[in-house]
Amino acid sequence: MIAAIYRRYGPADVVELQTIPLPLVKPDEVLVQVHYGTVNRTDCAFRSAQHVINRLVSGLIRPRHPVLGCEFSGVVAAVGHRVHQFRVGEEVFGYDDGKFGAHAEYKTIRATGTIAPIPRGFTLREAAALTEGSHYALSHIRAASLQRTARVLVNGATGAIGSAAVQLLRDRQAYIVAVAPKAHQHVVKQLGADQIIDYESQDFTRLNEQFDLVIDAVGKSSFRACKPLLKKHGIYISSELGKHAENLIFSIKTWKSNRQRVLFPIPRLSQEDLLYLKTLAETRQFSPLIDQEFPLNEIVSAYRYVESGQKIGNVLLKIPHS
Repeated sequence: MIAAIYRRYGPADVVELQTIPLPLVKPDEVLVQVHYGTVNRTDCAFRSAQHVINRLVSGLIRPRHPVLGCEFSGVVAAVGHRVHQFRVGEEVFGYDDGKFGAHAEYKTIRATGTIAPIPRGFTLREAAALTEGSHYALSHIRAASLQRTARVLVNGATGAIGSAAVQLLRDRQAYIVAVAPKAHQHVVKQLGADQIIDYESQDFTRLNEQFDLVIDAVGKSSFRACKPLLKKHGIYISSELGKHAENLIFSIKTWKSNRQRVLFPIPRLSQEDLLYLKTLAETRQFSPLIDQEFPLNEIVSAYRYVESGQKIGNVLLKIPHS
C-alpha cells in the first residue's frame, strides 16, 4: 500500500510517499480502507517533535510509528475473528493518536477503540474531521466544569479546536465571545458565537468584560495577558504549552488556588466521547469546519499550509484508491 512515511523528526519535507506492506489484522482489530484523513496540529507536533513531551510518546531519537494521521474515515476492509461489532463494507470514522497510521491507504485499529459508524446523514468526507479539534475542545470545556450560561471567550474561533469549542459551548448554553478575523466572522456567527471580536483591529485582552473561562485555542496569548479578563474564580486554558512551558507551570502553581487558575488538561478521547460527538453530529449540533482538501501526494503542501497559520477549521487529506 501507499503511505506517507517519516523516519526522522523535522520540517514538512521529511515526509515522503513509499510503498509499504499492508498491516496485519489482529484478532481484535478492524482493517480500515482509509478514504479521508486530516493534516492537523497533532500530526505537525509529532512530526516536528520540537517539544520533548512529544518524543517521550513517539520515540526519543526517531519515530516509533512512521505513518502519521490521527483521524480518519473510510470503509471496513477486514475484521479480526474476535470482532463482531463491525462488518466488511461498513463506513466508519475514528481517532488514533497512539499508533496514528491514517496517512495511508489502510490502517488497523482495535474494534473497542475510538472507531464508530459514521453519523447518519454524513459523508465520509464530512466525517473525517469530526474528532481531532473537537476532542481537545471537549477536554478543555469539561476540565473547567462550567455552569450553564457561563461566559466564555474563545481565542482562535476559526481553527479546528476553536470552531469545535464554539459549537460544544453552544450545546452547554454558554454565552460565547469569539475572537476571529473579520473575513470569517460570518462563519463564526453561524457556529453559534454571541459576540465576535476582530483581532486585526482590536486587542481582545483589553475588553472591559470578564469571563468564567478563556480558551486560547491557538496558543498565541498568555495567562498574564488574559488574567484581567477572568472573573475571581475564572479559568484560563491554552492549547499550547506556552513560552518555556509556562502554562504547565502555572497549572501546577495555581492548582489549589481559590482565585484565577490555569488548567492544562491532558486530552483523551474515549469510545463514549466518540459516540457523544457522533450524536451531536447526527442532530447537527456539531459539524466540523472544513477548509481545504489535498490529495495524499501533496501531503507536504498540506503540512506547510497547516503550519502557515492560514487555515480555517480542518484540512482534509484524500486517500486515492485504484
